[in-house]
Amino acid sequence: MSKAVITRVSGWGQTVRLTMAGLALAALASCSPVLRNHGYVPSEEELALIEVGVDTRETVSATLGRPSGQGLLNDVGWFYVQSRWKQSGALAPKEIDRQVVSITFTEEGKVENVERFGLENGQVVAISRRVTDSNIKGVGFLRQLFGNIGRLRADQFIE
Repeated sequence: MSKAVITRVSGWGQTVRLTMAGLALAALASCSPVLRNHGYVPSEEELALIEVGVDTRETVSATLGRPSGQGLLNDVGWFYVQSRWKQSGALAPKEIDRQVVSITFTEEGKVENVERFGLENGQVVAISRRVTDSNIKGVGFLRQLFGNIGRLRADQFIE
């Protein structure tokens, strides 16, 4: 066999190996999880600026902004909701975290409670709470909000 033929064959093998390595890397990259965040929840530093019994709807709106979702604004309080979704490859997205900040107001419009809720094994858990009254308003709404986990599908978010 001539030297030129041997060089061509060995060059072909190297090209095939590089192509296969590139395809393997592309396949691994496509399986890496994609994380998406939806919604907004104020940080602990921002919530520390809100004083229970002093601040009003207007001062909370100026400090944190109003909740953006329709139906989350009501006479009882404001609910800021944030969720984190993970999608791996062609699998359906899965919600891995949800947080809700609830700010309730008195009839006069002053801040009554500031609470942060999260999920622990599928159950609603109060992470932090600044309450002036033992009666926590809006818990039914929060239970409904957290109760939807596992019943949501990705096609419900796409129109």
